[in-house]
Amino acid sequence: MSDCIFCKIVNKEIPATVVYESEEVLVFMDIGPIIKGHVLVIPKKHYDPVTETPDEILAEMHLTAKKIAAAQMNGLGADGVNIMQNNGKASGQEVEHIHIHVIPRFNNDGHHWNWNPKVYNDFEEMNDLAEKLQKQLNYE
Repeated sequence: MSDCIFCKIVNKEIPATVVYESEEVLVFMDIGPIIKGHVLVIPKKHYDPVTETPDEILAEMHLTAKKIAAAQMNGLGADGVNIMQNNGKASGQEVEHIHIHVIPRFNNDGHHWNWNPKVYNDFEEMNDLAEKLQKQLNYE
């Protein structure tokens, strides 16, 4: 995609600080990190959303995220790691090129997610939603 910022990074049309590269995947520092050391794992070929990304690419992306998480913990002294992947504007995705955020976390980093858990009205509501998902998965 000619207007995709991540494709431009892959094609070296714009600079990025590359952390890791394989034949299929590129990892670079996020220029707007949640925590310093935050990286993005992307496929070199343009895919989006997750449902349209080949399984073998998703697998390599996640295995790469695992390697990066270990590097953040061992190399940066991170106490933990967030690994996240957003799909669509409603989820907070800003660049329409599938990517995984790997974010080092430190006990005193001061970052807090705006996690506001909801509650089902009852088990029937939860079961109804599960049935809708199961139908899509042909699980019944």
